[in-house]
Amino acid sequence: MARLVNSIFFTFLYISFIYTLSPYVNATTSQSDIQVLVAIKTSIDPFSITPDSFLSSWDFNLDPCETTGASFLGILCTVPDQVDTNATSRIIEIDLEGDGLEGFLTSSIGNLTELVTLNLGRNKFRGPVPESITNLRKLTSLQLYENFFSGSLVDDIGVLTKLETLDVSNNRLSGSIPSSITSLRSLTRLDLSNNEFTGKIPQLNGLWQLSSFDISNNQIYGNLPQFPLKIKTLSLSHNLLSGHITPVHKLRHLSTLDLSDNRFSGGINKGIFMLPELSHVNVSVNRFTVFEVVEFSDKKSQLHTLDVHANRLHGHLPVNLVTYPNLTEINLGHNLFSGEIPSEYWSRLGFSWRNLNLEYNNLEGSVPRELNRTLEGVQGSFEHNCLICPKGLQLCHGQRTASECHGGDHN
Repeated sequence: MARLVNSIFFTFLYISFIYTLSPYVNATTSQSDIQVLVAIKTSIDPFSITPDSFLSSWDFNLDPCETTGASFLGILCTVPDQVDTNATSRIIEIDLEGDGLEGFLTSSIGNLTELVTLNLGRNKFRGPVPESITNLRKLTSLQLYENFFSGSLVDDIGVLTKLETLDVSNNRLSGSIPSSITSLRSLTRLDLSNNEFTGKIPQLNGLWQLSSFDISNNQIYGNLPQFPLKIKTLSLSHNLLSGHITPVHKLRHLSTLDLSDNRFSGGINKGIFMLPELSHVNVSVNRFTVFEVVEFSDKKSQLHTLDVHANRLHGHLPVNLVTYPNLTEINLGHNLFSGEIPSEYWSRLGFSWRNLNLEYNNLEGSVPRELNRTLEGVQGSFEHNCLICPKGLQLCHGQRTASECHGGDHN
């Protein structure tokens, strides 16, 4: 209680002191911008402003845009017109990333109408994102990630048409994704991950410059929409999405695809494997039943990591996986695969393949003894199958008993 009273008292004294200094006699910085900087600092718990934080360098005895050295760190300004003696400098960038600040983001932030970059990531801001942020029509980068912002994302965020980066990940934001977000046609990176968003993904194909979209770890449901064709990273994991994944087949520039832990069904079809730039695929923990791996004769395939574990895939293991020259990590575990492990797998394991998980399937047959000599540094597991394994092969430990294997499918 005493700490809170002291905080309020010193904050009151600080505000009183600041306003005795303004307006500056020879300040080149816009008075309205200075008042916003004051409001930002006074909205922060002073006990969270450490001596090495940028905010501690904001000394309002000085002109923010004229100061040099170690004052007003995290601030960039325009250069006033030398011909116009009445011209003022305006704040164009605020970067307080990682300062560990606790408090609220003042609604007066909307008065910094020349602001181009706002980075408050990795702090402890709480409360809503102010509606006034939509006044920042020149903003190209808005980064509020890793805070405690709550409430909904500003409905009219679509008016910030110059935004190229929008990152509000790792907060406590809720509600649906604003439909106006589809107006952000300059956007290249959109990260809404690790929040409490609900509803469906809006149609994003109009965001034709978007290269990275991450909405993982929310409560988004429904089918996949059409995505921008230039997208390279698509992360939708840990949601409630369902239906087929055919919209992904059109994304020729896709490099990373994570659809894990959803409710997708149908097939993991050859369209996925024909994407020429795809290097990482994770479609694990879904309800897929069909797995079609096309033979890839073109050495330009970039596929490096493939994870399809914990689905309902059945049939024989796909032999065509050996035709992907850059593939090193494969997880086919916790499915319904049956039959023998293809002999073609053994020549890859321990060489190009460094991680192979086949555990908890219905596989049978013998594992070659010579694997004991080639598996140094290889990770993975063949456990809980019906395999006949050479003595001492660690990957094979924990096979089903004979009675379990003869009893049929126990997955």
